[in-house]
Amino acid sequence: QVQLEESGGGLVQAGGSLRLSCAASGRTVSSYAMGWFRQAPGKEREFVAMIRWSGLSTYYADSVKGRFTISRDNAKNTVYLTLNSLKPEDTAVYYCAATSRRYATIPAEYDYWGQGTQVTVSS
Repeated sequence: QVQLEESGGGLVQAGGSLRLSCAASGRTVSSYAMGWFRQAPGKEREFVAMIRWSGLSTYYADSVKGRFTISRDNAKNTVYLTLNSLKPEDTAVYYCAATSRRYATIPAEYDYWGQGTQVTVSS
């Protein structure tokens, strides 16, 4: 079993930045691909970014490409999502997740989930 815990969310003005962290426990996630998703009120959970176990390959949703960066530190069992140039439409609960697949962009393909952290961007 893998437990994931997100942190780093908060309230920020448009154009600002945040760094989200996802700490894993219970089992190492170094062999898992890790992803970030987000869910705004009344909307479905959507893919944001993912990173393969090696950290050498990353993938992003078009809506965040060039603004968000996913990274991981396997020694610390932690995955990060750096959010830059934030927009009000980025407001959502952000979730991290782990998958045994090499590539996955839909929620059903992920095996473990955190509880989420709220990101609110004011205009």
